[in-house]
Amino acid sequence: MISKDNAEHYIWGDGCDGWYLLKRQDMLIIHEKMPAHTQEKRHYHSVSRQFFFVVNGILTMELEGKKQEISALQGIEIPPEAKHQARNDSDSAVEFIVISHPTTRGDRSDLQG
Repeated sequence: MISKDNAEHYIWGDGCDGWYLLKRQDMLIIHEKMPAHTQEKRHYHSVSRQFFFVVNGILTMELEGKKQEISALQGIEIPPEAKHQARNDSDSAVEFIVISHPTTRGDRSDLQG
């Protein structure tokens, strides 16, 4: 059994938290938490397909220049090569699950701006 209580923890971005729920080359599942008013760098993955599923809060996802707000119990698919950026534009933390197939490790290209 795995949960964020016993999973490997890491810090990313500007004080954001992550927990590896499944960490394999063919699939990566992570639970992430972004404090209010934080964001990741805009980027894309050449091979990996991702699915973000919001557990609580509101995640703002910029996907190919279009901004979408994903609320709790909603998700969004990010296909390979799609430029995207996860942001928390709200005043509260947002928590979400990210499923990546295959892993995004070594398959990330950050973009300027």
